Amino acid sequence: MKISRFCPAKINLFLEVTNKLPNGYHELATLFAKINLGDTLTVSASQAPQTNILLQLTGPVGKLIEADENNLVCRAARAFLDHFHLTADIHLHLDKHTPTGAGLGGGSSDAAGTLLALCEIFDKNKEELLPVATKLGADVPLFMYEDTFLKGEGIGEKLTPIPVKGPLPYIVLIYPNTVVPTKGVFSRLVLPSKQSILTNISNLDKLIEYMRCTAPLSVWKDLLFNRLEDCVVPFTNSVRNVLLDLREINTDAVLMSGSGSTVFALVETEKDAKNLIQKIQNKERTVVLTTFYRSSTNENNGNKDTSYGRGSS
Repeated sequence: MKISRFCPAKINLFLEVTNKLPNGYHELATLFAKINLGDTLTVSASQAPQTNILLQLTGPVGKLIEADENNLVCRAARAFLDHFHLTADIHLHLDKHTPTGAGLGGGSSDAAGTLLALCEIFDKNKEELLPVATKLGADVPLFMYEDTFLKGEGIGEKLTPIPVKGPLPYIVLIYPNTVVPTKGVFSRLVLPSKQSILTNISNLDKLIEYMRCTAPLSVWKDLLFNRLEDCVVPFTNSVRNVLLDLREINTDAVLMSGSGSTVFALVETEKDAKNLIQKIQNKERTVVLTTFYRSSTNENNGNKDTSYGRGSS
């Protein structure tokens, strides 16, 4: 049996770090949003006397990573088989477009896509795999849900779907072709005061309520927040330059996603988004115009699909 899935990337519209646990993980208060940039995963699988997992990588990002057993999709396939005590021949074809080390959750989405495809092939309940997903990575459970917007707590595994109906702004992603290792980002983090955390959690609740009520971007853009910017921007010239350029253009709904390095700008109209791309792109950046993701179970927000841009300086 063969299953193909789109594995969407994500951005964080809000990210506060609320605590550091003894095991080194950090607890968060965040608002995840899936987007229409992503990878296409095709999974073929059948039961067999012995397990054999084969991964084929294609796409512009696929040639940059290793197709070995340490790849997260291979680890997800093996974790699935171990959990259900199965042996199988599994072939994974990943057409990869989401950059790595970019704060977009591409690897986590691919891992979740693997688990979901295997659930469909072997007729298993995906709810049973949420603990397995968490062990694979803190962001993997996010992509086990069909919802576009989810509030994340704990290490990101405590998820609450947020129903948001359109219209929604367009998204301009600026990836400065720089990998930012997550471990180094958190090593520079200084936890905020309790009062600051409480204030920001209140702001997150306001942001969620505005989006639930379909308030326009102008109402909630000032609530966009990412604590980790302070751990990346002063240390990463390429990210800092993107933010400086956007501010020079007077684009104000701007934020770094996750632990970086991607920066995104939210724009009301497609025309304004394309104008922004013309101003911001250069040969050192990959610039993408995209929209918020809607699965087949969610209503469409009327926006168009992803398009890529790459200019010269």
